[in-house]
Amino acid sequence: MNLERLDKLVASHGISSRKDVKKIIHQGRVTVNGLVVKASNSKINTETDVICIDGTEITIKKFVYYMMNKPSGVVCATRDKAEKTVIDIIPSRYKRKDLFPVGRLDKDTEGLLLITNDGSIAHKVTSPNKNVYKTYYAEIDSAINDADIKAFEEGIVFKDGTVCKKAYLCNVKVSDKTAVYVKICEGMFHQVKKMLAVRGKQVLYLKRIAIGNLNLDNKLNKGEIKEISFLDINNMFIGEMH
Repeated sequence: MNLERLDKLVASHGISSRKDVKKIIHQGRVTVNGLVVKASNSKINTETDVICIDGTEITIKKFVYYMMNKPSGVVCATRDKAEKTVIDIIPSRYKRKDLFPVGRLDKDTEGLLLITNDGSIAHKVTSPNKNVYKTYYAEIDSAINDADIKAFEEGIVFKDGTVCKKAYLCNVKVSDKTAVYVKICEGMFHQVKKMLAVRGKQVLYLKRIAIGNLNLDNKLNKGEIKEISFLDINNMFIGEMH
C-alpha cells in the first residue's frame, strides 16, 4: 500500500502551490472516495483512492511514464530562462510538478523522449553501465563504409582522448538521401554527431527512434505525447541490460 499526504499529492499534479492546495482542502472542495476531506495531512492510498477537486477526478498514480515525439527547437530540461523546454510543451492534462525528461536530446534533434517522475527508471535508461542502447536515424553528407562500421564497434575516440563504448552503425535504404542507423548506450553531449564527425561525416538531420526495445510511436506527431504503461517500460529493458 502506497500512502501519501493529500496536500502533497494534489500539489504534485501542478494544480496549485502546496499553500493554496491546503486552502482548497480546508474549503471542503476536495473529496476522497466521495467524502469531503478537510485535513490536508490525511493519508491517501495512491493505488485505490479516488480524489476529486470540485467534482473533477485527478490522477493519483505515484509514477507516470510518457512518450514524447520531441520536436526540434525545444531543449531537454525542466526549466530554462532563455529556451522553451520539453516540459513547457506538455499538455495541461498531463502536467505534474515532478516530471522531468529522461536523458537529453540536442535542441535540434527530434524523436523519442521519455518523460517521467521515476528516478530509478531514469537511472536505468541513462547509465552507460546498464547498456541500454538508443537507436538514431541520421541523414549524413557522405556514405559510410566497412571501416566506419568497424570503428564504431571498436569504440570511436574523440580528439580529447575520450573513448566511446561499443556502438553500431549501418546503412538505411532511403531513395534520395544518405542515411544510417546509429546505436549507442551512452549520452554524451552531441555524441552521435561527434562520432560521425570523427569518420568525416556531417549529420544533416537526427532523430531518435528507439530506446532499448521501446520504439517511437509513428502515430505521434512532433510535439505530441502519450502515456505508456509500466509494462512498456519493463519491456524496454528485455535483453538490453547486462
